[in-house]
Amino acid sequence: MTESYRNLIAWRKAKELALDIHLCTRKFPKEEIYCLTSQLRRAAISVPSNIAEGKGRRSGKDFAHSLSGEGLIA
Repeated sequence: MTESYRNLIAWRKAKELALDIHLCTRKFPKEEIYCLTSQLRRAAISVPSNIAEGKGRRSGKDFAHSLSGEGLIA
């Protein structure tokens, strides 16, 4: 488990999605900044964050469990 989470395709895609969501939500109405915009941004950033956190676990089994616990894999 020496491979960095940054080398994982899932982490890269999740990071891209988080950036895309951040850029898209810039166009949302200002009255949504603390409601929908904030919720979408926090949800989007949680995916790559959870992947990175799970990758730091002790074993591959722990990592897989952390992903399935977040609904990222079946």
